[in-house]
Amino acid sequence: MTRTSHQVGRQRGGPVRQATVDMTRLAAMDTREAALLLKGVREAALKGGRSPLAPRADIGESWQRMLRKGVDPDRDHRSGLLAPGELERRRAASPLLELLPVLREGLVSCSAASDAVRHIMVVADAEGRVLWREGSASVLRKADGHGFEPGADWAEATVGTNGVGTALVARRPVQVHSAEHFVSTHHSWTCAGAPISDPRDGKLLGAVDVSGPLATMHPATLMLVRSVARLAEAELRNRHFAELARLRAVAAPILCRVGGRALAVDAHGWLAGVTGMPPVDRLPLPASFRAGRTWLPSLGMCEAEPLPGGWLLRVVDEEARAAAASSRVVLDVSRPRRWSLEVSGAAGSWAQELSPRHTELLYVLALHRDGRTAAELAYDVFGDRTRAVTVRAEMSRVRRTLAGVLEHRPYRFREGVEVTVVRPGDPADLLPHSTAPAVRASRGGGRTG
Repeated sequence: MTRTSHQVGRQRGGPVRQATVDMTRLAAMDTREAALLLKGVREAALKGGRSPLAPRADIGESWQRMLRKGVDPDRDHRSGLLAPGELERRRAASPLLELLPVLREGLVSCSAASDAVRHIMVVADAEGRVLWREGSASVLRKADGHGFEPGADWAEATVGTNGVGTALVARRPVQVHSAEHFVSTHHSWTCAGAPISDPRDGKLLGAVDVSGPLATMHPATLMLVRSVARLAEAELRNRHFAELARLRAVAAPILCRVGGRALAVDAHGWLAGVTGMPPVDRLPLPASFRAGRTWLPSLGMCEAEPLPGGWLLRVVDEEARAAAASSRVVLDVSRPRRWSLEVSGAAGSWAQELSPRHTELLYVLALHRDGRTAAELAYDVFGDRTRAVTVRAEMSRVRRTLAGVLEHRPYRFREGVEVTVVRPGDPADLLPHSTAPAVRASRGGGRTG
């Protein structure tokens, strides 16, 4: 007999393996039947029992977060809407404003032509506040009844598991159907959301979501939303390349006249030109960066001069780098969506926000001060020792910024550097986006080797 994902049992005396909800199978089922099946899975999870099917990983992890935070599974909690003035201010300041044409083209155009396509597109900021909604008029009216309207707070911690808030926490695309929503009043909805990040610095900008009645659910919706979010990020990347080209045209004649080592970088530290030294992809700059003499970990003491759209950085003293050796590193992973590394030494301190992957790698190295090989890091982060090449590429990027802090062969924090990790109050809230085995082990949910 051929086994399916729904057949569970003992295999040659082994433990019972619980099958997982399959979205493709749900889509093929009657809408009511699928909703009842998911309600059974949810009820078992809320009661601490075991159902024939386990929730999908992203959903189960979100439910656990909601239980820990005390979100009421049967009561629709809504925070107040943003005041009209504050909503307009956030819209005008959001980088997602210039991406609306791309998002509309991919997700709204088909429903704008006919209300027969019953879904809406929702765009939220990084805090989960709804900034824009467009699409089917009838679905927009139903969304109003759920409080899914401009200015509403759809953060996961406020309204439970949903396509906007959960995608922002997990930092990856998420589909939530019917009773996969933690709060029961949202069970008549299906949604798929994806985060959008700034390709210049990895900062989370917000999320785009497609929502509608249960009958509109299709497994391909998640792939569509993921693809459109990537198109939006590609549009931001293309605009960034154009800005770098303009800065390069300004900086080129200046760099020709500068003696010694110098770089021209944009406000995010991306290289536009260099002279007297090997090129780098990016030179992370402190948040409070300003003109004058400043110390940067990867360069040493520099003179910073403003350029239109960026900075000219001239290395002042080759010996200053050694004199300003780093002595303390603080890795802050206490916040759910923003992680940072602060480096301090004799010449002062410097901090930068980290991408999800670099946060995982540095967290593992903070746990293992004696160091990790590329294969060991590959297992720690991916659960697969054969992905050592990927790890080496990522660590090469990290060491371009933190060469004074990190050693290699094996990868480790340099001897003599004090390393402090600032963790969340509840270990289960550690890097909620992460599926890395080492992180799961730190949450208390696994082991690493």
